[in-house]
Amino acid sequence: MEPILEISHLTKQFDGKPVLKEVSFSVNPGEIIGYIGPNGAGKSTTVKIILGMIDKDGGDIRLFGQPIENYDVSYKARIGYVPENADLYETLTAKEYLLFIGELYGLEEEEVLKKSEQMMDALGIKDSFNGRLASFSKGMRQKVLIISSLLHDPDILFWDEPLNGLDANSVQVIKELLWKLKMDGKTIFYSSHVMDTVEKLSDRILILNDGEVVANGPFEELKEEADGTLEQLFNTLTGFDQHAALAEQFLLAMKGEEAHDA
Repeated sequence: MEPILEISHLTKQFDGKPVLKEVSFSVNPGEIIGYIGPNGAGKSTTVKIILGMIDKDGGDIRLFGQPIENYDVSYKARIGYVPENADLYETLTAKEYLLFIGELYGLEEEEVLKKSEQMMDALGIKDSFNGRLASFSKGMRQKVLIISSLLHDPDILFWDEPLNGLDANSVQVIKELLWKLKMDGKTIFYSSHVMDTVEKLSDRILILNDGEVVANGPFEELKEEADGTLEQLFNTLTGFDQHAALAEQFLLAMKGEEAHDA
């Protein structure tokens, strides 16, 4: 099976500081990939380079079997994207925004309106179809972003923290949606700090730390490196074991007290 995405020796610097250091991995069609790492590890940078939003410094990226440099922007019609932080056009209604996004992908107005209203109904926000985005809660905005990423029935999804702001019931719906999208043949590449979700949903987990891939495989294989949960494995591989000490430091600062060395 030919990978749908291949990344080889990808590098990127910002202001002379390396952010991605020879990152290499591949993604097969129909896989759910959990791409996780500490803040600043380079996860969002990786996705933005794949999407052509920023330029890479070095390395090769092949998407749908072709180097992305060889494509015109038409290949983006096969991609669905939910960014970690998105600025919506708040003066628009949800209907207007989704119609705008759908038309960018070349969809007919009637198709967009029918699909978007039905998708909003499934996510419990149909009553706000004509409401302005400025009045939407964080969770409602996240649902609109998820809908906008799926309107055009893409082949591969890049979702960055897709569960942000969602209530518990909506999280369950999105988890089930991810599984059904996989069953429908979609490829899903997503980042999340919700380790339980990553552990249970991912066919394969990639852990990025300080710009380098430090783990790549199914959780059942990776957990052999650390007993217990994905969170414990994550902490082991990223070298973070100061939770208790930092919580105590914060508490003492809140009370105006000085920390004492043991």
